[in-house]
Amino acid sequence: MGAVPQVSVLIPCFNAAKTIEESLQTLVDQNHPDFEIVAVDDGSQDATLGILQAWAAQDSRVRVLPLPHGGIIAALNAGLQICQGVYVARMDADDRAHPERLARQAAYLDSHPDIALVSSLVAGFPKEQVRQGYRIYIEWLNSLVSDQDIRREIFVESPLAHPSVMFRRSAVQDLGGYHDYGWAEDYDLWLRLNLAGARFAKLPQVLLDWREHPDRLTRTDSRYSLENFLRAKAHYLVRGPLVGRDAVILWGAGMMGRRLSKHLLREGAPLVVFVDIDPRKIGNTRRGLPIIAPEDLMDWWARFQNPVVLAAVGARGARALIRKRLNDFGLSEGQDWWGVA
Repeated sequence: MGAVPQVSVLIPCFNAAKTIEESLQTLVDQNHPDFEIVAVDDGSQDATLGILQAWAAQDSRVRVLPLPHGGIIAALNAGLQICQGVYVARMDADDRAHPERLARQAAYLDSHPDIALVSSLVAGFPKEQVRQGYRIYIEWLNSLVSDQDIRREIFVESPLAHPSVMFRRSAVQDLGGYHDYGWAEDYDLWLRLNLAGARFAKLPQVLLDWREHPDRLTRTDSRYSLENFLRAKAHYLVRGPLVGRDAVILWGAGMMGRRLSKHLLREGAPLVVFVDIDPRKIGNTRRGLPIIAPEDLMDWWARFQNPVVLAAVGARGARALIRKRLNDFGLSEGQDWWGVA
């Protein structure tokens, strides 16, 4: 390894004694020769710090940063500050990297200077613990490979598995690292990169095994709640696709549309009408605005200079049906309309 490694692997660790050695082993077994591991101990109360220090004593590529407990965002930013690599690969302390992960992602970034971040497909494990919702999410996430795919659905859900990404350190540092707005720090970073015009990629191979367990932060920390995801979406929709729009038409007057509309209105979005297929809702109002049938959407569209449609129906399969209908209307996804659920 040279004096400055090409890749820094950033791993925040908190009470990870049961899994960290397996994760570290998958990293030291990488077939890429030029990397360091920056392991940030976030004030663990178990044996995590001792395990990390033992590994560092045996392998000069392992660097340990002990911190008082401050949470994942503080740990990520502190670790990012001492990463030396041109590229930073994220890992969690309970996941497994495939042997060729770092080599493939670094080679991709080397040969694609226009790409700020490259991810990969992921596989959930242990199989017997992977719940249906997690499996469905991984299937969706793995279906989004190109920059166009990822950008098209970036307001639906987080299109990248955080521990699967490798990014240019400068691209993230230029945006001020990870931010704490009370919602998911990784989703926030993708949305900020998207807003800044960064390009994404995803290698079409499974290069990370993503652990499922009941203590995942996404299950236990409120910043990963649906409500906070909706807050994040509204925040960045208003600063991105909704800039310069004089009307927002929200397709979905059910639970998802109702909750998202609250945050859109708080952000100052010019919401004018809801669309729904439920005859019990059509003709009524939501938040003082009319609910119309899909057949009437284009009449409303024609009333404004620069309208946009947001499709906010969470039922499985609904987005595909809405996509077909809006395509039939001649509206272009990613320009005239976005899926947001």
